[in-house]
Amino acid sequence: MKKVGILCAADTELAPFLPCMEIGRVTEKAMLRFHEGNVKGLPAVAVYSGVCKVNAALAAELLIEIFGVDAVVNAGTAGGMDPKVRLYDTVIAERSFYHDVAGDILTEFHPWMPSVYFPSDGELLSAARNYAETTARPILFGTIATGEIFVGNRDRERILRRCSPLAVDMETAGVAHACYVNGVPFLAVRSITDTGEESGAAAFERNCAKAAEIAAEVTVGLLEAWA
Repeated sequence: MKKVGILCAADTELAPFLPCMEIGRVTEKAMLRFHEGNVKGLPAVAVYSGVCKVNAALAAELLIEIFGVDAVVNAGTAGGMDPKVRLYDTVIAERSFYHDVAGDILTEFHPWMPSVYFPSDGELLSAARNYAETTARPILFGTIATGEIFVGNRDRERILRRCSPLAVDMETAGVAHACYVNGVPFLAVRSITDTGEESGAAAFERNCAKAAEIAAEVTVGLLEAWA
């Protein structure tokens, strides 16, 4: 049976998953706690990595190398970028990229990608689209941009001009990068905490817990469809 890795950036984002899991063991590795159990009968390992793309990539590599997961889902929260994205919408990444890395770094050097975008897995995307048809939750599919800054309105236009992402965060492309070089299926599920109209760190703090619960609900639903 498939085993899935569920990777969140923060403990607030991981918390809604733990009641859904029949946890059999908790393993500590590289200062992280990996919760092994089941989600809807599907073997799963859940962890929060800490914020930023390097932390996220390290946790993804451990999920793959140590725990032998067959796929990784990066679940949690994000900032809305496109004007059509509203508070508490969920964005599922069809592709992801670094908005703070020069494009030729990844295409001219390792891992010699055909483009700057990390594609999400087709089967996981198909399961997500099937689940989206069964829920009243607003779910959007598109691009997620990743970088090492909390994006406020000052940076919004620059990133939108570059690739018009639906959402922005600090981890998705880092997890996608680790999965890409290992040939492991990847998907990101991010619910929105802040937008151009309701922006800033205060909005994130105010809306994070509810958005994390929504992201977990959507993730569990699509994993059931995938399994």
